[in-house]
Formats: sequence, structure tokens, C-alpha cells
Amino acid sequence: MPVLRGAVTFSRFRTEPAKDAPSDVKRWMTKGLKSHAFEPIDRRSEEERAAGFVELENPESSEFATGNLFYGEYALFAFRIDTLKVPASMMKSELDKWAAAFGKENGRPPARAEKNKQRAELKQLLRQRAVPRTSTLDVTWNLKTHTVQVWAASRKTVDEICVALEGALAVKVIGITPASMAQRAGIDEKALGPTAELIGMDLPATASVEDAHGEA
Repeated sequence: MPVLRGAVTFSRFRTEPAKDAPSDVKRWMTKGLKSHAFEPIDRRSEEERAAGFVELENPESSEFATGNLFYGEYALFAFRIDTLKVPASMMKSELDKWAAAFGKENGRPPARAEKNKQRAELKQLLRQRAVPRTSTLDVTWNLKTHTVQVWAASRKTVDEICVALEGALAVKVIGITPASMAQRAGIDEKALGPTAELIGMDLPATASVEDAHGEA
């Protein structure tokens, strides 16, 4: 929980409403997060992954009560990702044990159809026993400046959270980078190149390594 207890890598964004700005920001935020709240993996299904929004301090809850979501001018919440996958080595071990017992009892190895049926039954059994791997990533949203911080290091995960925010709250999430800030300020992209101070006043911008340091 880096928002409250430490610091890790985070990405910063600004948001723009896709529609008219909401009149009741807190109600809009609560309703949107609930619409994309985390739902546990259905162990009877084939799904191996589930993701959605949860409360910051209680990843088992997605009620988003006012006292658990809003802190001054900030909305603090988290994005939870669960994965549930039966290890291939475990499946093979259990299937081999079953095949050995089947051969001993029936005097022959199991047919392909029998083995496939047992594999499906074993997968469901092992899914019931398996413990999902859970990760939660913090998100901070400034309700006044409309800026968002996603506390995650993985680019793929950050992108997934941004897409979820856009879907839940009908906003456009835009990265706060030098290029995007310059574009917003109307600065020509060509003006973002290295300055003379950066590359050295006595060297042209296109100088090669040999030109700068001499031939080896």
C-alpha cells in the first residue's frame, strides 16, 4: 500500500470528461468504481484471471463508502488482480498417479477419451484447492486538479488500469509527459530537441562520437 506506507514507481495522468462534468463528483466517482468493481474468479469456469476496483485498505470490499474512499480532495482506491492457474507440473503428477492406478486396476492403460475426462475432472478439483495469487495497485485521484497517479511499475498493468478508469468513469486518461504537456501548451514539437547547453556549446547537435572525442 505505497500511498499510505511508502513509495514506489508511479505514473501520472490528467483526466478529461468524455461528457459533461458531473455535478456531484463524489456520487459519480462511487457509482463509476462500483460499476467496474472486482469480482472473484468463478472456480467452476475456465477463467484464470479477474480484475477490478476495490477499497484501498480493504481489498475484499468494493462498497466504496465515503469514509473509505475520500480523503480531503483525494479519492484513494485500488485495482485488484487475481490469477488462478493450476500448475502444469501438479496436473501432470496427479494425472500420472491416476493413470498408474487405472492400469493396475484394469490391466490396461487408459484410453485417450478416459484420460481427457479425468484431466478435466482433475482440473476442476485442483482449481477448488488452489489459492489465487492476488496483487493490488493503488490509485490516487485529485478531485480538484483532475490528476491521477497509478502506483504500478508494469506498463501493461498501468495501461489496463487506465482503460478500466476510462470505462468506469467516462473520462479520457492522458499521460503527463513532457511531450503531452508541450502539446497542451501549444509548443511546437520541434522545440523539444536537445539544447546547445545540453550537448555542448562547441559541438553541433549531429556531432559523432569520433568528432567529439577524436578518432580511436
